[in-house]
Amino acid sequence: MVYPIVKFGDPVLEHEAADVTEFDTPELHKFLDDMFESMYAAKGVGLAAPQIGFGRKIAVIDCSNGEDPAQKIVLINPRIVHIEGRQEGEEGCLSIPGFREQVRRAKRVTVRAQNAKGEEFEQTGEDLLARAFLHETDHLYGRLYITHISTLKRDLMKRKIKKLQRAGDWG
Repeated sequence: MVYPIVKFGDPVLEHEAADVTEFDTPELHKFLDDMFESMYAAKGVGLAAPQIGFGRKIAVIDCSNGEDPAQKIVLINPRIVHIEGRQEGEEGCLSIPGFREQVRRAKRVTVRAQNAKGEEFEQTGEDLLARAFLHETDHLYGRLYITHISTLKRDLMKRKIKKLQRAGDWG
């Protein structure tokens, strides 16, 4: 099932998600499949559960855009445990369609999370994967990438979104 993407302005995007406590259930596995399907349908490389209206600490990532099943990553209750280096690059968000900004992030990131069975693991990523780890984990704590840009750019973006909302062209 492809879920619609929740857009900026929806309160679910602004609050910390709840921890997942039940693992290895048919419902969780189906939900993860639906998350990947929703992410691919929206042409994203990552998707957090709040972006489809579910306030749970679950994110999926696939930097291969579905080309390499080995690159599919499930993060449940993730925490960033190590960052190093710097990279700057254009970043966008499925919940803020049509907008992209230069964002400075760590170049190398290690995340500690649980998989669908509840087993804890650590994974380190660089470049795009590091950016995806940080971006999706931010979502689970009620933060969007626009918190990492200047106040001026963020305010301009919010004004444009309000104008789209008034025109009925948003969410």
